[in-house]
Amino acid sequence: MAKINDNYLRLQGSYLFSTIGKKVREFSEQHPEADIIRLGIGDVTRPIAPTVIEALHKAVDEMGHEETFRGYAPDLGYDFLRNVISEKDFKARGCDIEPDEIFVSDGAKCDCANIQELFSTDNTIAVCDPVYPVYVDSNVMAGRTGLYDTASERYGKVIYMPCTKDNDFVPDIPKEVPDMIYLCYPNNPSGAVITKERLQEWVDYANAHDSVILYDAAYEAYISDPSIPHSIYECEGAKDCAIEFRSFSKTAGFTGLRLGFTVIPKDLTTGGEKLWPLWARRHGTKYNGAPYIVQRAGEAVYSEAGRHEIEEQIAYYMGNAKIIYEGLKGAGYEVYGGVNAPYIWLRTPGNMTSWEFFDQLLTQSGIVGTPGSGFGPSGEHYFRLTAFGSRENTTRAVERIVSR
Repeated sequence: MAKINDNYLRLQGSYLFSTIGKKVREFSEQHPEADIIRLGIGDVTRPIAPTVIEALHKAVDEMGHEETFRGYAPDLGYDFLRNVISEKDFKARGCDIEPDEIFVSDGAKCDCANIQELFSTDNTIAVCDPVYPVYVDSNVMAGRTGLYDTASERYGKVIYMPCTKDNDFVPDIPKEVPDMIYLCYPNNPSGAVITKERLQEWVDYANAHDSVILYDAAYEAYISDPSIPHSIYECEGAKDCAIEFRSFSKTAGFTGLRLGFTVIPKDLTTGGEKLWPLWARRHGTKYNGAPYIVQRAGEAVYSEAGRHEIEEQIAYYMGNAKIIYEGLKGAGYEVYGGVNAPYIWLRTPGNMTSWEFFDQLLTQSGIVGTPGSGFGPSGEHYFRLTAFGSRENTTRAVERIVSR
């Protein structure tokens, strides 16, 4: 008799954004006249940059001619993309990352979820609290987290590192030593950033304890403060302890195209085994490579014209972030983030729970955001808004929230 993977039964409810979608659909069905503004899920709204579209069209045309047709992509990605990533994202910042240490994929979400396959289920993970749900859920599916405790809203074998206003939403070193450490900066959901000094402390800690840092830098393009690191490899010794994930989704608006990459230094080991060949084998076995046309589009992001257009898009979204941040702060809300990240993290008024505030905003103002408690216990009484809407909708949303 076939048996299921019992670990899936330990997942709590549905995926956070599926629950939000269900609530919004039900409200819309009951109130078809409602003008709903969505500032919840972090999906982009600006069209793909013209230079990128041009490269995409050219690559599509190539697929229609025998002499330029491309079939399966190389497992680890085309050299033209890996080379430019190495030069522009890493070596330009003093990070010694070679092209063959870059694994091109269809996005950071999949890589962040799949990377745990390289590690024993006996390993202990540490996550920030609040946390992007994928880190925890993927480890639940693997059987690494233990049982869920409804009273504490935590899994028994997971080390939760509270990120609150008291520590600037950057975790303190835990008392128990984890084997795998998930960090995400600029942070989703809080919009916080980590200084190079604090990040170096984590690198030193991981090296001292033979731990591996799984560093999600999907939002690094939104950093405007020159003192904030864009990559963990800006820290000394990071190549000995860290894996980094990057995404084109929020950087270049590729949520509908799908492209990202993971960096695994060739000398990175755990338990005496190098991780690079293991991920290469996993990549080659379970993945056929990102499409040629999408990788050509990704290459165009790094061109001079492409960079300029992408920077304009990022400035547009950060303009939205400023509108939300200043509007809510001016109205008396306790607000964080929104400066070096496209997320605004606000304290719910009147000590309302996160879901109570969600329901109130949806029913009274027609605004959709994300309840902070959906990201973990320390997210309770907080709420996330994204800057990825249109300028008009962002302005209208703030006006509605402030005047309610």
